[in-house]
Amino acid sequence: MVRKLISQIIAGISGLALAIWLIPGVKVQVIPDSSFFGISLTANWHIIILLGIVFGIINTFLRPILNTITIPLRIITLGLFSLVINMAIIWGVDLIFQEITIGWFLPLLWTTIIIWGLSIILPTLFKKKEK
Repeated sequence: MVRKLISQIIAGISGLALAIWLIPGVKVQVIPDSSFFGISLTANWHIIILLGIVFGIINTFLRPILNTITIPLRIITLGLFSLVINMAIIWGVDLIFQEITIGWFLPLLWTTIIIWGLSIILPTLFKKKEK
């Protein structure tokens, strides 16, 4: 469970950094009063790390619950509804944090695909080697 959480956090941080770098509609900006539970966020990388941690925690704990609830929709759409779930999670984080701005459909879709792809690839790097 800890390896999965760490790999999801790393996927969130690196995916968000890649999305900011590659996708024109994704922006992170420091707001003068930016703080998270008293910790002031004074640089873009602070915000990227915080958002990556939030993405990792949500992907580890909330996404399995959402996947279970939406099993019929995922069966009907042959698994494509999981992309909608991931887009909703990223959009929700965009709504919660003022420091990140993700454009409506295409930037949100590409950001979701980047983070989703990294969250598939990175756990293979953290797998425990069996004897």
